[in-house]
Formats: sequence, C-alpha cells, structure tokens
Amino acid sequence: MKDGCLPVVAGLFTDCNDGPHLSGTRCASCDALYFPEVLSCRNPACLPKNVEPVLLPSRGKLISYTVQRYKPPPLFRVDGWAPYAIGLVDLGKGLEVMGMLTGFTLEEIEIGTDVHLVIETLFTDENGKNVVTYKFAPGLEGAAS
Repeated sequence: MKDGCLPVVAGLFTDCNDGPHLSGTRCASCDALYFPEVLSCRNPACLPKNVEPVLLPSRGKLISYTVQRYKPPPLFRVDGWAPYAIGLVDLGKGLEVMGMLTGFTLEEIEIGTDVHLVIETLFTDENGKNVVTYKFAPGLEGAAS
C-alpha cells in the first residue's frame, strides 16, 4: 500500500508491482476460490479442507449491479458522497465478487461489461491519511488475470 494510505479493511486487497489484486484463498483439494479469505474450504464434499492464500484475478465481467441512491449511515464513510453503483463481478472459476463501480456514469453501466480492479480513496481520516478500498472500473486495463 502506498505511504499515507490505509486499507478500509486489512487483508482484503494488495497493491502489487503488477497492479492491485484481491486477497483470497484457494482450496488445496478442490481448487475452490474464496473472497474474502476463509480458514477452511466450505465445500461439504471436500476433504481435507486445507486452504492457501492466493491473489485473485484482477479482471472480470459485470454480471449484475444496483445503484445506491440514499446516503448510508455514518458507519459507512465516503468523502463527497453521491449516488454510486455496486456491481457483482464474475472473476472466473466460479468466483463472483461484489464491489463499488467507478469510471462509469450511472446511466451507462451495462451488464456484460469487462471490468478491472482499481484502488481508490474512500475518505480521508482525522489524521489526514487516505482510507482506500477496491472498486471495479470499465475496461481490461490493469494487471493480467
């Protein structure tokens, strides 16, 4: 993470040399992927349930979305709040992840759009540090999957 930045939740993502990635886990037995990280495989048919950390693909396809038009309670902070979209993104191999969308106007969002992971500031804390989160932006820019 860049100096002066804090992740909104530790362990959700990393900003590697090849770009941002979500941090997940993969089952060593059945190859199931999980986000966020889990302690053991959730597949009831899988034994043993050992998982290992993995960086998840940074590209995917938007498969659903909704627009958040009301200001959430203070627990959710965002500087300069305005209506925003939350999307469900298919990262492949059975993994679907929700995240805020960025780089779209709310009227131009389309199901099936290729998206890539970005890290953006959510708000600036009382110490002047940028608190950052992951979001999905249109296009295939960014790190290779």
